[in-house]
Amino acid sequence: MPPNLTIEQVSSLAPDPTALRAAQGLANERQWTTLGRDDLALWGECKGSAKEPYKVRVDLSNNGTACSCPSRKFPCKHALALMLLAASRGKISAGVPPAWVSEWLEKRAARSEAAEKRSEKKPDPEARKKDAARRAQKREKLVQGGREALEQWLKDAVRMGLAAAQNAPASYWEEAAARMVDSQLPGAARMIREMGLLPKAGPDWAQKLLWRMGRLYLLTQAYQKLGRLPVESQEDVRGLLGWNVNQDELLQNGTAVTDDWLVLSSRTDEDEKTGLRTQVNWLWGKDSRRAAQILQFAYRNQPMDTSLAPGLVARGEMVFFPGAYPLRGIFKQMQLASPVLVPKGFPTLTAFLDECAAALGKNPWLEVFPVVLEEVVPLRMGEGWALGDRESRTLPLATEFTASWELYALSGERPITVFCLWNGFALNPQAAWDKERMVGL
Repeated sequence: MPPNLTIEQVSSLAPDPTALRAAQGLANERQWTTLGRDDLALWGECKGSAKEPYKVRVDLSNNGTACSCPSRKFPCKHALALMLLAASRGKISAGVPPAWVSEWLEKRAARSEAAEKRSEKKPDPEARKKDAARRAQKREKLVQGGREALEQWLKDAVRMGLAAAQNAPASYWEEAAARMVDSQLPGAARMIREMGLLPKAGPDWAQKLLWRMGRLYLLTQAYQKLGRLPVESQEDVRGLLGWNVNQDELLQNGTAVTDDWLVLSSRTDEDEKTGLRTQVNWLWGKDSRRAAQILQFAYRNQPMDTSLAPGLVARGEMVFFPGAYPLRGIFKQMQLASPVLVPKGFPTLTAFLDECAAALGKNPWLEVFPVVLEEVVPLRMGEGWALGDRESRTLPLATEFTASWELYALSGERPITVFCLWNGFALNPQAAWDKERMVGL
């Protein structure tokens, strides 16, 4: 039987605070005309503004949802309310699912089986090679022109000085990013857009902007000399500039790491212009003690897999995307489990920084370094906050981290375990543990 969700895990699945508040108001039996569950699913009919109650379904194997309401949010407030009811041990009787539930589950299982069969098919390797070579040759011409334009743009930006960048209009950054998209360099376009947000963003914006410009320039030089780089570094460069990896081939040929993967955090962002939603999940292997990043994408109202809720454990085989210091992964096989798991990480900040330095030596373009720190204490440092270890070393917390007092209260000045993302300047905590209880931040 799938693991039971907690209220905190269900809350983390909400697309926004408004949906969660609305769901909390519906999470009582009086709002439902029918409620039921079995080992595979939850279901119910919720009263709403329509003449007929909304039919709500939850697939317990992966927290997939469906509802007859017209909401464009996934999960909608009705599905969240049903999961909240189950998490709070509401009165949901075991029973036989009605036809509108069993048919939905059968369709989901059929789609999953069809996807597995497609991944098992082995197309003609020679034909695939020829197609890939043709596509690569066509793209190479576009990319080379884009790389040269990017290199010149960076040189011009530094020549004009960062003061000019500080006062540049939004179009200055957007036009440069658009040129990169036209040259099939979406990764470079993303980096330029992110740089455009830095001026006036804080007292150290100039340092961060120059650092990002330097990294992007290094990327242009690495691509120019791609053939001289190790194979793993070539993969890093291509991936950063926007090359896609065929995931079917990756699953067939990649080496899997079998472990219990604790879901540490999950965040979904939406690009207002394109409607692209990106979900970033960070996981930590129990035995391997390595981090894994799972990325998922969906456009506007397309459904997105919400099974990786923080605090759950995914037991299975993880295949990592190629690179000198692989972080992004994809599950080859996975089953949700519910053991209590407190991750083991670095005992001191020195050990963490040594590992981070080694990682940057392999991949100098790492934007964030995920880290589990053991026995650290939140400390007030002037106007800001920091984490201190048993060797009396400290590292600052990011100014955008807004739960410093909550982290301090959780610690009670005692050493705790914290999961953070390190950007080279500051730590951004994502989760912490009070003994065996995980708390999202």
